[in-house]
Amino acid sequence: MKGISYRGNHICFGRYALQALEPAWITSRQIEAGRRAMTRNVRRGGKIWVRIFPDKPVTVRPTETRMGSGKGSPEYWVAVVKPGRILYEMGGVAENIARKAISIAASAYTNSIHYFGIGIKEKEVFGMKKK
Repeated sequence: MKGISYRGNHICFGRYALQALEPAWITSRQIEAGRRAMTRNVRRGGKIWVRIFPDKPVTVRPTETRMGSGKGSPEYWVAVVKPGRILYEMGGVAENIARKAISIAASAYTNSIHYFGIGIKEKEVFGMKKK
């Protein structure tokens, strides 16, 4: 995958975000595991937004099949993520709780993504900081 993310690279809904720093295919299971980890850590307070959606099917052929006979069946779904893409957003919680929850969600991913940046910054509206 080449390039950086031009869409979906700004915080839109919450105050805290998890941003991908490397390109990867993130499976639907990884997205759900990260969401569950964040929700479990935040408990009742706060709101979480998932900003990516797995819309690409990955097909796998059965092992030991001969050539021909068409394409394999869809095995799982992935979200194509480029560097700079916001994966999750969080709002309505304190910064220390958000940092802890986001770091736990980042650890839910396998080796396909090595580094995550925790984008802790205030939401800006028309160049002015919103309080």
